[in-house]
Amino acid sequence: MRNFAAWCFRHRRLVLLGWLVLIAGVFGLSQVTGSAYSSSFSLPHTESTQALNLLKANAPAQSGDSEQVVIAAQAGATLTDPAVKAQATALFTKLSALPDVSSVVSPYTMAGAAQMNADHGVGFATLTYSQPENVISTAAAKSLVDTARSFRTAQLNVALDGQVAAKTSSPSLGGVTFGAAAALIILVLVFGSLLAGSLPLISALLALLGATSVIGMLSHLITMPDFSTQLVLLIGLGVGVDYALFIVTRFRQGLQKGQDVESAIMTAVATSGRAVLFAGAVVCIALLGMIALGLGILTGLGIAASIGVLFTMATSLTLLPALLGFFGHRVLSRRQRRALSAGDLVTDNGLWWRWSRFIARRPLVPAVAALAVLIMLAIPFFSLRLGQPDAGNNPASSTTRQAYDLLAKGFGPGFNGPLQVAAQTGTPAQKQALTTVTAAIAKDPGVAKVSAPQVLSTTGNRQISAFQIFPTTSPQSAATANLVTRLRHDVIPPAEAGSGVHVYIGGQTATSVDFASVLASKMPLFVSLVVLLSFVLLMVVFRSVLIPLTAALMNLFSAGAALGVLSAAYVWGWGGSLLGANSGGPIAAFIPVMLFAILFGLSMDYQVFLVSRMQEEYHRSGDTKDAVTRGLAITGRTITAAAVIMILVFGSFILGGEQVIKEFGLGLAVAVAVDAFLIRLAVVPAIMFLLGRANWWLPGPLARRLPRIAVEKDPELPEDVQLIFTPTH
Repeated sequence: MRNFAAWCFRHRRLVLLGWLVLIAGVFGLSQVTGSAYSSSFSLPHTESTQALNLLKANAPAQSGDSEQVVIAAQAGATLTDPAVKAQATALFTKLSALPDVSSVVSPYTMAGAAQMNADHGVGFATLTYSQPENVISTAAAKSLVDTARSFRTAQLNVALDGQVAAKTSSPSLGGVTFGAAAALIILVLVFGSLLAGSLPLISALLALLGATSVIGMLSHLITMPDFSTQLVLLIGLGVGVDYALFIVTRFRQGLQKGQDVESAIMTAVATSGRAVLFAGAVVCIALLGMIALGLGILTGLGIAASIGVLFTMATSLTLLPALLGFFGHRVLSRRQRRALSAGDLVTDNGLWWRWSRFIARRPLVPAVAALAVLIMLAIPFFSLRLGQPDAGNNPASSTTRQAYDLLAKGFGPGFNGPLQVAAQTGTPAQKQALTTVTAAIAKDPGVAKVSAPQVLSTTGNRQISAFQIFPTTSPQSAATANLVTRLRHDVIPPAEAGSGVHVYIGGQTATSVDFASVLASKMPLFVSLVVLLSFVLLMVVFRSVLIPLTAALMNLFSAGAALGVLSAAYVWGWGGSLLGANSGGPIAAFIPVMLFAILFGLSMDYQVFLVSRMQEEYHRSGDTKDAVTRGLAITGRTITAAAVIMILVFGSFILGGEQVIKEFGLGLAVAVAVDAFLIRLAVVPAIMFLLGRANWWLPGPLARRLPRIAVEKDPELPEDVQLIFTPTH
């Protein structure tokens, strides 16, 4: 690592030029190719996928995305007034002529008679594409929404709901600006230098420009949801600033000890840089581990997020040393430069020295207090409900939210998420059974209305039929999820028994229910793999059993606390309007998986940065108590600054954007706060004080089999950087 850092320093102009050319190149290519983000997904071996496959194979024109074109009378008019009806009919005619639109079922036709409410104030047309949502371009989506809006008059309001219409809602990047500004302020306060504070931010932002450009191009090849860019910016800005902060901090410490610029850079990269490399690799591995879940949308999210982390890690280890080479001692504050010139040394005092000595004297007090807070925060976790937030959580200015409100007002909340039912019939008995099934579904108390079955295709005696079920509750309601389960297991099977007909419930709402169910079943395996991976990697690095065991258990506590706060905010509805949590809906089903993977990587960052410094001190003194005290005191300020920056960056995403981004922002902000302030700076040091020399215990057979990760000695470097990852003896 030292040789690599020296090369980046000596060839700093080449490194800087190479990064600028690379970023400009991928950004230019991304502007040419554009992006093709998609929020659609399918789930193998689920009923919603069986329904979709049945339609794709036999009625492809009806298997594409389905949108609702909502019309509402205004200014005392009704939808049946001749002038309003003519305007609405012209709208549906215009929409049916758009590319890839296979049909528009108007509320003015016999087939759509149930699509207008009793007072003729609100109605909707069902617009069906011949292609799935991910094939429909953003330009086509804008054309759809613009065409509909052009028919708005004083007497007719028009709005659209559906996945294609949702593509027109541009992600809000206001959180990025606020987060970056907040990070810069904290960095300047920590370093006492605008130049030093700017370097981590410059490194992170350049990395993210390249990462988002690559991700946009990859969206043509891999299914990635439309909020992927926001998610990558959220994660990348947080970890990128943190990674650079650790390296710049160690560089400044080297200068203050009297090292020349090149030696200080080599020291920083060989110590903090190695921690960054390790922590970043763990984040990427954990994120890419989501590919094993076999769910397309998670595969895309995992790849996108890992690219963002990879870019920030790369700039921290290459571009940042080059920039430090350009600026040298100017990254120190004026006071630090004066002290260095006068030969003043850093003394063992200050807040973190006092805190570390307090824990050394009374380790049980902070450990018990912190664990009590963690348990309290984690209690709402047991009320966690997974699902998919519906359009009722979208910004009030969006066409999808306007359509949602109009439908809920005119028909009831269940009309915002109809269930799509598909069936194949052949014999007269099977056709009669389908009628029986329809009647049985209509009698369920959770069903508001059932549309009449429509024959979509006929081949000989075989017919493919479809109809819609409108629940009494909203798509994100727990009652709707229970309805889907009840219809599938209790209502439909008896009605179709003995007929040979198979009725499948699909559509976006049912797919969301299936997605939550499949993900919940896979979570234990995923969590176990991530925990095991982190345990093994930490055991290899620190040549210890108890240190990685403590880290793994504490990571579970921090994840439980973060998910507990999310559950209280969104499931219990305590988050209020700021979090968009008034509806008391579910947590997006994939958030626990993403949160867990990211949290383990971030906590690994703090754990490695903290314990590696303690290990350095232990190798030098052989005294565990002194090593833990000094390691905590030296790293406490940096970990605190890094945590505050991450909390501000992640928390800034609560200010705008989709609800799923708000959930990510809140979850990660809480996770970082808990992990840094309660676990790494209180619980972990307290446990290490209590364990003493047992911290470094490793059974002989394991010690012989585990690989050794070491930094070679360099006699020209100061003693305190000779060994940081060498095994204990």
